[in-house]
Amino acid sequence: MKRLIAISLILAVIGLSVALGKAVLESGGVSEPSSSSSISSAKPTRTADATDDSGAGIAAIADAARAKKYLFVFFWKNEDEQTAAMKGVFEEAMRKPTDRAQSAIVCIADPTERGIVGKFDLQRAPMPLVLALAPNGAVMGGFPTKFTEEELLDAFASPCSEKCMKALQENKLVLLCVQNGSTKFNEEAMRGVRDFKGDPRFGHATEVVMLDPADTAEKPFLADLKIEPGESEAVTAFIVPPGSVIAEFKGAVDKEGFITALQKASTSCGPGGCGPNGCGPKK
Repeated sequence: MKRLIAISLILAVIGLSVALGKAVLESGGVSEPSSSSSISSAKPTRTADATDDSGAGIAAIADAARAKKYLFVFFWKNEDEQTAAMKGVFEEAMRKPTDRAQSAIVCIADPTERGIVGKFDLQRAPMPLVLALAPNGAVMGGFPTKFTEEELLDAFASPCSEKCMKALQENKLVLLCVQNGSTKFNEEAMRGVRDFKGDPRFGHATEVVMLDPADTAEKPFLADLKIEPGESEAVTAFIVPPGSVIAEFKGAVDKEGFITALQKASTSCGPGGCGPNGCGPKK
């Protein structure tokens, strides 16, 4: 999960208000759901301007989503040498993936762009900055101050990794189910997934993502997970924010297996958690 962790760490460093999860469990055990601890009520930090849906930046996000393309946004504030140099790199890079990406340039000092500036809390972010957004809205890359064409174009990811990152950025746990018609123990694995998802303590904070190991588009993601595409048994990876795999189960797994893995991760993280803001959704 190096890619997912790297993205989350970069976003934390540059101060973006993309949601990074906290633990569902306290060290003493499973937390009972309440209005104060519910993940559904936990919102990413946003400024008042985040509710403003006007401006070219917000419109560009909507346009790219409708087109099912990535959106690369170049944010800048001051007209200096660094901004001019990086704008040139950005514009050159964006000439290449026109079949799968759109681009936009936004000045964060422009009052008409307060919607997108508030959405990502960019007032204090280092400039210039490029964000790469997947069609589902997940931030798949953040590139502050200095970057290369190669780094920008490397932001493209597989559909399942986009789904996972979207869920993680929404403070959710992810159960990634790697299986297809050729893998054994599919139903035994899914029974445990359904039981965990059906538990009121975890269901609202859990996303289930299905991945076909025979899908060639997912080969890089599988390699990152260290799961062989030719695995004979179903594999279920348990991922927690900001992007850590706390357990992988081959074949059958039950709800208690997931709970035990979450408890172990919670108690082994230390006071600060596994990532910038903890290792999974918590009180």
